[in-house]
Amino acid sequence: MMMPEHIQMINDYWDSMDNKIKPILDEQQLEEIGIKLHEVISKNLEVEIKYYGDHDYLIIKDKIYSVNYNDKFLKMNDFERTKIDFHDILDIQIE
Repeated sequence: MMMPEHIQMINDYWDSMDNKIKPILDEQQLEEIGIKLHEVISKNLEVEIKYYGDHDYLIIKDKIYSVNYNDKFLKMNDFERTKIDFHDILDIQIE
């Protein structure tokens, strides 16, 4: 028989096994992301952004709603106005 505390510990362990590690991008990758981001913003294009959030890799497709250069994040034009920090962006594909 297992105690509730043991069950919780086992569940926490299995949940942590699904966590992905955020990759470290080199300077060339960061520069490429910056160039694509600039093009998308200036031409108001739809974009697919792969980013790291909630210990997983997430993908969102939409137009960029706003960019905050001071706090270094952008908001997407989806229903939830998804906020993505610049340092969490892994890849950008222009649609």
